[in-house]
Amino acid sequence: MIKILIADDHAIVRHGLKQLIADNADMTVAGEASNGLEVLALIRQNRLDVVLLDISMPGKNGVEILKQIHSEQPNLQVLILSTYPEDQYAVRVIKAGAAGYLTKESAPEQLVSAIRAVAQGKKFIVAPVVELLANELGGHKGGGLAPHEALSDREFQVFRLMAGGKTASEIAQRLSLSVKTVSTYRSRIMLKMNLKNNAELTFYAVKNGLVE
Repeated sequence: MIKILIADDHAIVRHGLKQLIADNADMTVAGEASNGLEVLALIRQNRLDVVLLDISMPGKNGVEILKQIHSEQPNLQVLILSTYPEDQYAVRVIKAGAAGYLTKESAPEQLVSAIRAVAQGKKFIVAPVVELLANELGGHKGGGLAPHEALSDREFQVFRLMAGGKTASEIAQRLSLSVKTVSTYRSRIMLKMNLKNNAELTFYAVKNGLVE
């Protein structure tokens, strides 16, 4: 029996996933979590096979949670299920230790297949992600890495929040950082991406579909 933890901050999404899993005799939902702290508590308390993890969670985001899980329990398989297209997060999470990345628009049958595959220790990489990984390994994407791909995971998170119109204090509160630290991240982002101001940053984010 595949024991699964569902981690998503939306109750209706968790309910839908529970119903989908209940239709399969070889898998069961062993727990539910609505934020990062609950995820970490549950993986420490239960013997699990697969974590279905949303990338956008309150407090610690999915990438941070993923890294923590991978650090504490490297054999626990994590399947990322996200609203974001593959080109925004897939390569980051696979490199951080995820066993697979699916969008929430994926067919239910594909998700069930993914759960079974990763529970056996396999990777579940859909075609668009394979292409992204190939470009990453080849050191190019359309002739060179896009500027935002040079950002660290935390810088990318701050970048998207800034592009979404969040102030430094709002970002600091959301990510449990100091305003000074957020300002430091902003400076690094501007330098790495060769941007002069927030208007340029927002334009870039909108143009590339990266707005939070």
